[in-house]
Amino acid sequence: MGEEIFGPVLPVITFKDLQTEVIDKVKEGEKPLSLYIFSKNRKEIRTVLQQVSFGGGCVNETIMHIGNENMPFGGVGESGIGSYHGRDGFDTFSHKKSMLIKSSWFNIDLLKPPYGKKLKLIRKVYK
Repeated sequence: MGEEIFGPVLPVITFKDLQTEVIDKVKEGEKPLSLYIFSKNRKEIRTVLQQVSFGGGCVNETIMHIGNENMPFGGVGESGIGSYHGRDGFDTFSHKKSMLIKSSWFNIDLLKPPYGKKLKLIRKVYK
């Protein structure tokens, strides 16, 4: 349990105290790529999901979240950056470039200081 597991292995660990033996223990290490919780107790499930940061996961299931192309998949922190699959994957690997293009034929910088006489002109126009 000291290394990241890749393979057909699912460690099952029993516990008595959810906060100290599970939540605090998980939070001591790097944020996990995935988190799977098996429980019938909705309060316990909600507590884990609210307090632990992880990339993606399942409740009472394993790995099925990866195969759903409509659900973003990706990690946080050391386990990855961004979300992949579908539109989320496109957005992760895209760069949105903002551009302001100003015409050069009519260039009255009314909105830039110093205002002086420009402020009087703006007030007259917008009355």
